[in-house]
Amino acid sequence: MILRTHHLELLKRQLANFPIVAILGARQVGKTTLARQLEDGWDGPKRHFDLEDPDDQARLADPAFVLRELQGLVVLDEIQLRPDIFPLLRVLADRADAPARFLILGSAAPELLKHTAESLAGRVVFHELGGLELSEIASSISAPDWLDTRWLRGGFPRALLATDAQLSREWREAFIRTYLERDLPQLGIHLPALTLRRFWTMLAHYHGQTWNGSELARALGVSDKTVSRYLDILEGTFMAFRLMPWHANVGKREVKAPKVYVADTGLLHSLLGIGERDALLAHPKCGASWEGFIVREVVRCTGAKRGEAFFWGVHAGAELDLLILQEGRRLGFEVKLTKSPQVTASMRSAKEVLRLDHLYVVCHGEGNSWPLAEGVTAVPAACLATEQWLA
Repeated sequence: MILRTHHLELLKRQLANFPIVAILGARQVGKTTLARQLEDGWDGPKRHFDLEDPDDQARLADPAFVLRELQGLVVLDEIQLRPDIFPLLRVLADRADAPARFLILGSAAPELLKHTAESLAGRVVFHELGGLELSEIASSISAPDWLDTRWLRGGFPRALLATDAQLSREWREAFIRTYLERDLPQLGIHLPALTLRRFWTMLAHYHGQTWNGSELARALGVSDKTVSRYLDILEGTFMAFRLMPWHANVGKREVKAPKVYVADTGLLHSLLGIGERDALLAHPKCGASWEGFIVREVVRCTGAKRGEAFFWGVHAGAELDLLILQEGRRLGFEVKLTKSPQVTASMRSAKEVLRLDHLYVVCHGEGNSWPLAEGVTAVPAACLATEQWLA
């Protein structure tokens, strides 16, 4: 078991300041394991309810009667299955003596869990949990190719830590099927599994490109509004993400559509039919896959929140893979699948136009970072597992 220390410390601080903390993330990403780790170190009473367990469902037949009497830490796992509990949590959170802290675990974003936003506003803080991060696995996976293993298999613990590549592929394929056939219907989303699987696969082929809903709609034979809803569903259940464009108002035709990515590279590779590292390196989406992988890791490393991470591009050709605006600083990140990156004209243009405080070129490999030019640093991807690379 990998101890997710950073997340544990953050959860402890959040529980000290909020009556309700919600861990949100994809199914099987490790939310329950993280909650159990937190419970192990909790000083005081604690109670865990798994809302998929028939026994716990029976215990919560009258949730007000049960939850009102509890003290200490109360964990409600897979809370999206019981939306009727949200109004009760609001009442319990507002008690003057606050005898309990509630840790709720869910597999959908607040936009899909409307009862969360409506009932718990001002009482809940959200903690998004993604796949295993480079900093969490660097010392846990002994194989010399740990970086490429994480890239190829993705960040779901069971896929990444499987004993061999075949088991990892089988787990990911089973996950995709279960997500489409069981998880979405449990959220009240009733779509033909084959239709959404087809859209998801098409999205994999657009991974790292700007969103073109009209083109996807024509290919699927549906409306633009329908494919936008499909994308909202995948993003709301942490299967895809959008990177919004930054507008610098430079008098040029800037890209205004968001970039779209499949959130986990392991699932991306399964959707594309990629099984081995050699097949990945030969695939046309190899560079885009690497870009999505690194973009997600950099956003995690920097702690960038929604509204702080963007990409930038102009139709004439200059672009920047990731722009992070944080605490008055402008940090640029360019992603290259090479061990020997060079400063390009596009990088110089982005640095000048966007007035970057620093530009990082994240490349493949291990070792220490090195300067490429004034204000430009090359950073091997393995450095993202440490805290020293960011100036």
